[in-house]
Amino acid sequence: MIKMKQLYKKIVCSLSCLKQKQPSISQYLLPAEDGEEATKHFLQELVNILLAYINKSLKRSSKVLDFHYPHQLKEGLEGFSLELPDQPDNLEQLLVDCRDTLKYGVKTGHPRFFNQLSTGLDIIGLAGEWLTSTANTNMFTYEISPVFILMEEVVLRKMHSIIGWPEEDGDGIFCAGGTMSNLYSVLLARFHLFPVVKTHGMSAIPRLALFTSVHSHYSIKKSAAVLGIGSENVIVVRCDERGKMISSELNSSIETAKSKGLVPFYVNATAGTTVYGAFDPLNEIADICEHHGLWMHVDAAWGGGLLLSNKHRVKLQGIKRAHSVTWNPHKMMGVPLQCSTILVKRKGLLQECNQLCAEYLFQPDKHYDVSYDTGDKSIQCGRHVDVFKLWLMWKAKGSEGFEAQINHCLENAEYLYYKLKRRTDFQLVFKGKPEHSNVCFRYLPKRLQSILPSPERDRELHMVAPKIKTKMMEEGFTMIGYQPLEDKVNFFRCVFSNPATQREDVDFLIDEIVRLGCEL
Repeated sequence: MIKMKQLYKKIVCSLSCLKQKQPSISQYLLPAEDGEEATKHFLQELVNILLAYINKSLKRSSKVLDFHYPHQLKEGLEGFSLELPDQPDNLEQLLVDCRDTLKYGVKTGHPRFFNQLSTGLDIIGLAGEWLTSTANTNMFTYEISPVFILMEEVVLRKMHSIIGWPEEDGDGIFCAGGTMSNLYSVLLARFHLFPVVKTHGMSAIPRLALFTSVHSHYSIKKSAAVLGIGSENVIVVRCDERGKMISSELNSSIETAKSKGLVPFYVNATAGTTVYGAFDPLNEIADICEHHGLWMHVDAAWGGGLLLSNKHRVKLQGIKRAHSVTWNPHKMMGVPLQCSTILVKRKGLLQECNQLCAEYLFQPDKHYDVSYDTGDKSIQCGRHVDVFKLWLMWKAKGSEGFEAQINHCLENAEYLYYKLKRRTDFQLVFKGKPEHSNVCFRYLPKRLQSILPSPERDRELHMVAPKIKTKMMEEGFTMIGYQPLEDKVNFFRCVFSNPATQREDVDFLIDEIVRLGCEL
């Protein structure tokens, strides 16, 4: 920061003879003439801030978050203001703002952050994100993104082969998150069955029905709503105690929908449910889809990473029979957000479904093979380069490195499961070892341990997790999520996707929950 102050004073002195309002130092950054030195020092100071944040994020002695309520952040803290000025701030203030933005945020890379499915801070992935932003290009045509377009092809082909599809037949695209990937799957399934819908709309086709499990991600219903199919035409199929779709229930649901005059067309199977981490019986579901002639999609946003583990990929047995797959490398593979893919078994369907041949982008008479202009496969026009960080991480780790990372996360989950199983002050939500890295449990304060199950006890127990979470966020040393599910009262859901997390962090989480909840 010292160099920035010196540089700032130098520029101010050189302007002191001008009888006008002092301009912002940001005007002297590149591409301004002679802006190289100022730009260099500004970015060096920024990198120092980022490195300090990274180091702090990985230190267990530091907090996961410095929590403040919305009104406190809006009112401003210690010189940090969210309000936008009429006159430009100087770069010294902007650097302070960058530091404070990180200070008051959540350190999702911290080894004791268990709150979301996407955690960790991969340095190679971070470098990839920096390079991507520096390049600042778009993914719609080869002419402006030649290297990234080819990288996307290579990575998608690799993911196809891991699923078990022939590399030359598959297709796919990187999307803005798993919800968008799932939306693509419904869109493709509908177009595959009724291509006329692209030009004539929903009025030209019968009333459709699609099927998903009660434990599936909410994006399936959202997709039906967005695409005009209607959320009420999403048939929710019952699951067993472990959160797996019951295949016999799926079959009967399809038959019932047909008897009501609906046209079933799509089934979503989940490989790694959001809460329980459950894997639907993919082969059984594939048999049913083949029998009824339905599109089978596998939402493996959370569980897709297990395909890279020789030990755990058996949980996705049958995935190669799917017509499409959602796989989010920003989850179990630890790629910085966002990095999600929709993978499609049939080549060319994405293009047929989405292309509109905009002449200002997709001219057919270009001097290169225009099949590399992938933008017309996408719903979006502008598309962020998400592939490079994944490609770079794959180069750095190899498939073996990802496998070790994923196995480690599931070992942490198993360690937590066995620790909780031996304790009387914790209660597992369902019996049996977790399939994925999700561990669902409740803390039982001493006064509730001796009370028999009853509606009154459930009401008391329902308030325990929110109260502990409130204290946890205010103190800021760890974070874990909670939720109810169906008829079950609030419980904690611990998820492991950060390779930096070790057993000592699991022990800390348990001790912290007990410390914060023992007096409840």
